[in-house]
Amino acid sequence: MTLKLKLLAISLLAMTTLVACSSERTQTTISTASEQKDIKDLVNDYSVGNIKAESASITSTQLITKDLNGNEEVFELPEDEFFVSIAPYITQTHPCTNHSLTSCQGEMINKEFDVTIKDTEGNVIVDEKMKTQANGFIDLWVARDKTFEISIEHEGKKVESTFSSFEKDGTCITTLQLL
Repeated sequence: MTLKLKLLAISLLAMTTLVACSSERTQTTISTASEQKDIKDLVNDYSVGNIKAESASITSTQLITKDLNGNEEVFELPEDEFFVSIAPYITQTHPCTNHSLTSCQGEMINKEFDVTIKDTEGNVIVDEKMKTQANGFIDLWVARDKTFEISIEHEGKKVESTFSSFEKDGTCITTLQLL
């Protein structure tokens, strides 16, 4: 038995034990890439509200959802891509590390921004007008294990910063204040 299979078996046993011992009865399912529909579509559906759920959050490696019946499902993210959600703001923000697709709310709803993202080698990753969703966030998929420079402009206000896509990094950026 490979190490991955052993770890998966141990994880499943531990989750089953935890679920069985908890007072709230829920079911947890771990989906692999071969068992799930396109993860990017799934993340987008939760983000824009096409799928209703009690919760849906995204870490650097997993999408974790809980449906309205309390059943939890965990989806592994692509090994080569990193999800990040960015909420530029002028006056109001909130602290956030891992983005909640169902409850994070940014200040600037359905606003258009000029967004430029470059990697540390100077390659342009994004250079386009982007619009925040109804939750005030711009969702992006970028390459893993890189550092990026970002510039966001809106109605004469601008912010420049850096972010990275390493496993330890959060998926929610709410610190970009337009000045």
